[in-house]
Amino acid sequence: MISLQRLVGGGDIFFDLLEQSADEAHESVRIFVKNLASPDPAALDQFAVVRRKEKRITEEISQRLTQTFVTPLEREDIDALAQALYKITKTLEKFAERYQVSPPPLPRDRFHRQAELLQQSMETLQAMVRELRSSPDLGRIKDQNLKLQYLEGQADNLMVERLKDLYHTPHGAVSVVALKDLYDLLEKVIHRCRDAGNIVVQIVLKNS
Repeated sequence: MISLQRLVGGGDIFFDLLEQSADEAHESVRIFVKNLASPDPAALDQFAVVRRKEKRITEEISQRLTQTFVTPLEREDIDALAQALYKITKTLEKFAERYQVSPPPLPRDRFHRQAELLQQSMETLQAMVRELRSSPDLGRIKDQNLKLQYLEGQADNLMVERLKDLYHTPHGAVSVVALKDLYDLLEKVIHRCRDAGNIVVQIVLKNS
C-alpha cells in the first residue's frame, strides 16, 4: 500500500535533489577547470563518477515524480530542470573524452577564457537553483538570468574569435578538427547553463 505521506509529497525532497544535481554539475565544472590548469590522467574517471551520481539523482527525481501526488512545483518543470542539469555534466564528460583522444599538443590556454565563462555561468545557475525553495524574488532571478545570457553572449563572441584564429593560423588538419570540436562542446555547456536558467525563470514566474 502506498502511504499517504508519499502521495502528498516528501517535504523538501525535490528541492534537495535539484540542489544536489546542481552541486554535481558544479563539481564537474570544478574538475574541468582544475584539469585544465594541471592535467590529471585520472580526470576522465572523476568525470564519470560525477556523471553517474548526477544520473542517479535524475533517476530518483523521475521515480519520485511518478510516486508523489502533490509536488512543490509543477512536475514537468522539475523534470525539465533535472534533465537540463544532467546535460551539463554529460557534455563536460564528453569534452574530457574528446580531449583525451585529441592529438597532442593541444594549446590548453585556448580554453582558459571559456573555462572562466563556464565557471561564472555555473556559479550563477547554482545560486538560482538554491533560491527555488525560498520563493525567490522574481526580479533577482531575472537579473541572474540576464547574467547567464550575458555570459553566453561572451562565449558566442569568443567562439567567433577562436574560429577566426583557427582558420587563419597554420594548424594541421587533424588539430583544426579536434579544436573546433572541443570549442563547440564548451560552448554547448555554457548554453546548457543558459537553458537551465531559463527553466528556473519559468518556474519562478509560474509560482510568483
